[in-house]
Amino acid sequence: MKRVIVGMSGGVDSAAAAYLLKQAGYDVVGVTLRTWAGLEGQESRCCEIDDARQTAHTIGIPYYAFNCVSDFENKVVTPFVQDYLHGMTPNPCVVCNREIKWARLLYHADVLKADFVATGHYASVVKLENGRYTVRQASHFEKDQTYMLYRLTQEQLARTLMPLGEYSKQDVRKIAGEAGIEVASKPDSQEICFVTDGDYADFIREHENGAIPGEGNYVDESGNVLGRHKGIIHYTVGQRKGLGVAFGHPMYIKEIRAASNEIVLSGLEQTYCKELICKDLNFMSIPEPLKGEEVHCQAKVRYRHAGEHAILEKVDEDRFRVSFENPVRFAAPGQSAVFYDRDGCLLGGGIIAEVKNSAS
Repeated sequence: MKRVIVGMSGGVDSAAAAYLLKQAGYDVVGVTLRTWAGLEGQESRCCEIDDARQTAHTIGIPYYAFNCVSDFENKVVTPFVQDYLHGMTPNPCVVCNREIKWARLLYHADVLKADFVATGHYASVVKLENGRYTVRQASHFEKDQTYMLYRLTQEQLARTLMPLGEYSKQDVRKIAGEAGIEVASKPDSQEICFVTDGDYADFIREHENGAIPGEGNYVDESGNVLGRHKGIIHYTVGQRKGLGVAFGHPMYIKEIRAASNEIVLSGLEQTYCKELICKDLNFMSIPEPLKGEEVHCQAKVRYRHAGEHAILEKVDEDRFRVSFENPVRFAAPGQSAVFYDRDGCLLGGGIIAEVKNSAS
């Protein structure tokens, strides 16, 4: 029997993944990585240990909880806070998946002499004819989580199982319910796991010892002052509500200029762009393209983006240009641009460093 370490968050998805793998004949061990402890003792939604332990008992598998709070603070939380202070919109889950979840799960897999690690992500790991590993989009697109997985390495993917790629959420809840798992109807978390109340600005204030940017000006694209904002940590690109100013027509945040403490507002049409520059790229299904190569792909610029046809080209050692066939809106520095082939498999992805070539 192959042994597999299943990362268990305390939610229904990882519970169903563990159950399905046991039913398939694997020697399953449940593991929770304790990544976050709030100032008032709150748990992250990714490490609710009591629920995970109860699920493991119900399924009948060994269970362990391991502490990685310090590592998570250094590699995920601190960069998240700093990115917001610099006017960016980060994806902490992307960093956590590679640097914390998979790194730690594989470490414990080696200690426990396990062959694989597994998670409850809605995606599938596939090995291609070229010998490389990648992840394929879930069969039910509304739950697909491949956008958050593009930074995983070939070594990590080679030892990963994702049993939920062909299931809908309804299927997963039914499987868990029929197995007697108590969290079968547990609600999904909608926020970043360590910001337990959803208030990013308060979280940043609590976890930054230095100066927090204060009030500044809303400006238009020509620099004309339109009003006052309460501090850049309260806002993200694409935001329309909660601006505190009225114009008689919808206005959106197009850009956050941390250096001058300004937020650029514009109409919807001006939020579209046709070109991005990405950095810190990771490639899955293909080796990193050489300079001069063009890679055609479907590119997503945020988690819920349906994607748009684009051409990917290397600019220099660490940066790629993404040129869209049709303009995309609300692309935000700090977010990820993720690239897919025609079969829904991940080519790779990178961090949006610059939004260029406004469609206006």
